[in-house]
Amino acid sequence: MDTIVNSGQRSLLNISKRVRSISPSATKEMAIIAASLGGCVSLGQGVPSFATPPHIVEAVTRVLREDPSSGQYSLQTGMPALRRRIAEHLLQEKNIAIDPESEICVTVGGMEALLATVLTVVDEGDEVLLPSPTYASYIEQILLAGGIPRFVPLTNTWGLDLEAISRAVTPRTRAIMLCNPGNPTGTVFADAETIALCRLAVAHNFVVITDEAYDYMVYDGEMPLSPLSIDEFRHNVISISSLSKKYALTGWRVGWVAAARQWMEQIMKVHDATAICSPTPSQYAALAALDGDQQCLTAMRDELVKRRAVCCARLDRLNRYFSYVPPKGAFYVMARYLFSNASSQDMAIRLLKEAKVITIPGGAFGEGGEGHLRISFGGESQVIHEAFDRIEHWLASTSRL
Repeated sequence: MDTIVNSGQRSLLNISKRVRSISPSATKEMAIIAASLGGCVSLGQGVPSFATPPHIVEAVTRVLREDPSSGQYSLQTGMPALRRRIAEHLLQEKNIAIDPESEICVTVGGMEALLATVLTVVDEGDEVLLPSPTYASYIEQILLAGGIPRFVPLTNTWGLDLEAISRAVTPRTRAIMLCNPGNPTGTVFADAETIALCRLAVAHNFVVITDEAYDYMVYDGEMPLSPLSIDEFRHNVISISSLSKKYALTGWRVGWVAAARQWMEQIMKVHDATAICSPTPSQYAALAALDGDQQCLTAMRDELVKRRAVCCARLDRLNRYFSYVPPKGAFYVMARYLFSNASSQDMAIRLLKEAKVITIPGGAFGEGGEGHLRISFGGESQVIHEAFDRIEHWLASTSRL
């Protein structure tokens, strides 16, 4: 068993099994290595580069100056005005009719909403299906809850393999976690796939935990269906949302979980025990974001369309060395490297140390991600160009071009 020895102490402090079972984020590890090297450019960042829109900053600044309670705890479930606004938003944008008093909880970003949900749903030894490649933190959250991740490969175009998912269901299946639009693949699952998956969940009595953090970042078509909007799935779906990516509020840490009352009553126990409430100033930021001028969303999405085009064009120039599925949503590409059999971890570290370009090893996203590097086009176009210039030079210097 792993132990910690404190200087001057005789006793050994045992590290819990649940913590020993999880690993640090590959995204953070690559950033730490890059910081030690210096001079790196990033295709790994999991955030768009935009600043928080000025009208949101101004609204929060004003309320902090004028309302002393803005620095205090809110209700555990979140400010009533914000919960009502979220309910309006869900109805308008996704046709989800939900009770703001008993079916919404404002959380410390989408990550806390996900963890509180997993800890509510998953017991020791329960299995959770993960269409893979999947968001890496799902894996660690399941392990932290004592559950068992069960990877089910996506199709070669990053679609859901519903037959494979059906075969993977066992009596111990408790949930499936779905990011739509997807991190790390940039996929947008077809509504018909989502409906079929939810029907499978109803038939086998498990939960679909749907992560909709990238819902507005869809480039080819409409926002995907949120299955919480369909009455027959209401008790088998828990929906997670975040304003981090949508309104450039990553550091503000505000999101929410929406679910039927019987789920929310239990999720609230975990939320109360871990966070008490989302930061009150951040909740005011969320309210300003939802109430304010939405032109900022259009501007940010238009810019991401341009950055996607840059990223794909640069990958197309290297089509002897990389293959990829064009992303339909979010701001990620899973690029398969064709010039090496090295592990994705080794390849990402070599690219970082030799070319000073940050990418994320695809293996961190589950079995289906091995042999790939996750590339983000969230950074400015000039950063994307610089990173690919370095990659091309690196390939040439290693006799691959």
